[in-house]
Order: sequence, then C-alpha cells, then structure tokens
Amino acid sequence: MAISVHCDVVSAETKIYSGLVEMLIAAGSEGDLGIAPGHAPLLTQLKPGPIRIVKQGGEEEILYVSGGYLEVQPNLITLLADTAIRAKDVDEAAAIEAQKDAEKALANQTGEFEYVRAAAELAEAVAQLRTIQQLRNKMR
Repeated sequence: MAISVHCDVVSAETKIYSGLVEMLIAAGSEGDLGIAPGHAPLLTQLKPGPIRIVKQGGEEEILYVSGGYLEVQPNLITLLADTAIRAKDVDEAAAIEAQKDAEKALANQTGEFEYVRAAAELAEAVAQLRTIQQLRNKMR
C-alpha cells in the first residue's frame, strides 16, 4: 500500500471530499502543484481549474474549484475553495454559454471594471471546460 495523507476539500457550501490521498494536483497561483505525503508545509492561492485527487489505492477523482487556498501541513492537506464541485457535475452547456458571453463582453467593454469582470468570467468558464476535458481524458 502506498503512503497517504489526509485531505479535506471544503467549499463555502459543503465539505466535498475528506479522506486519504496519495497525491493532489492543483493549479496554484505560481503554477501547477503536485502534493504528496511528506511535502513541505505550504500555503498558496489557487486559480480556477481542475483538482486531481489520487485516492489511497490509486483511484482518481477530479473536482472543479473556482479559486481558494491550499494549505499543506505534515499530516493534512486542506483545500478551501470558493466553489468546489465534482467534475461530472459541471454543466458544460452553461460553461460554453458563459465563455461566449464573457468573450462578447470583452469585445464590447466600455470601462476598466467591465473588462476585469469579463476577464474573470472568461477565466472561470475556460477553467470549467478544462475540468470537463480532463475528466473525459481520464475516462479513456
């Protein structure tokens, strides 16, 4: 049996995952992170995107987070997300529509605030679609 560490993934609404993991892969503010048992303590901001959890025994689960923070301690990984949902529950049609709307808003923006808001909405929609694609690749 591989070495594992306890991991909690919590959003503002609910605890979405709690259990032993062999590895967690996430998009941190400075790039992708692979967290395994024995990782150095760490606190980082997360970008919107997929989170890949390799559970004890090798089974994988993919989640989508809209941002948040990842804390790594010697015996615990804690991911605090603004929004976290299982990849299979991401609404692809809504994400595609949000992407189109954000691209239109970026093309027609009139002020700095609207540009920043549209850019954030576009990044979130693209991250949701990337999560769906990662789930599809895993199922192959």
